Amino acid sequence: MPAERLPHALRDHERFLAALGGRRPAVFLDYDGVLSPIVERPEDAVMTPEMRDVVAALATRCPVCVVSGRDRPVVQRLMGLDGLVVAGSHGFDIWHPERGTLVHEAASGYEDLVDEITEHVVGAVGGLDGVEVEKKRASVAVHYRRAAPADRDRVTDLVERLLAQRPDELKVTPGKMVYEVQPKLDWHKGAAVRYLLDALELTGDDVVPLYLGDDVTDEDAFRALNGLGVAVYVGDQEELERGTAADFVLDSVDEVRELLDTLAR
Repeated sequence: MPAERLPHALRDHERFLAALGGRRPAVFLDYDGVLSPIVERPEDAVMTPEMRDVVAALATRCPVCVVSGRDRPVVQRLMGLDGLVVAGSHGFDIWHPERGTLVHEAASGYEDLVDEITEHVVGAVGGLDGVEVEKKRASVAVHYRRAAPADRDRVTDLVERLLAQRPDELKVTPGKMVYEVQPKLDWHKGAAVRYLLDALELTGDDVVPLYLGDDVTDEDAFRALNGLGVAVYVGDQEELERGTAADFVLDSVDEVRELLDTLAR
């Protein structure tokens, strides 16, 4: 648990505004747990019309980018919004509405490895009740939220064996009831955000990066913005079982919508 309570981005709003320093925000948003609540079935995490309206309004006032562990086309479909920069697969696949795919150092070269690992994982645990194997462009996600405890252990054992067998090729990013098996590249949400700041020319003194995230994968982005921008953890901090590099907290998706609405005005 964090050593001290973070200030709240709404209840301590003057402090939050002071952190922005009067600069134009460049807003980076995780999807699950930030723009849509965490749900039992990942395919049900559709953004509400109210949240969609707020995000669309905010995008007319400042740059807005969605940074998600989901495959980019999937998160775009769930959002139901066009015109936003979207970084899917933890930033491996970045798309710009006018420039198309943004090619970066980690954008390709791992496809055969992902295919091979997907086949292995499906064969090992794909038939277990409550276990869902999701192949993404740059990873294999093994969801186990609905699995029985014994089958969750089987998933964990499989992931640990993969890491032990291929330590130079693979890394595993744990999430909320999911393991993300990825190529072992120095690329993550933090690297993607830093890349986007340069690619979108958002590095001026009049711009402040603002990142909202809820998961352990968002900590890379929080750390990347340390001293550069403002990071907001979304969730109940009392239940957080790790430290966080965030600067502020919001308790829920509803509070995210409220904060974004204040920025859109």
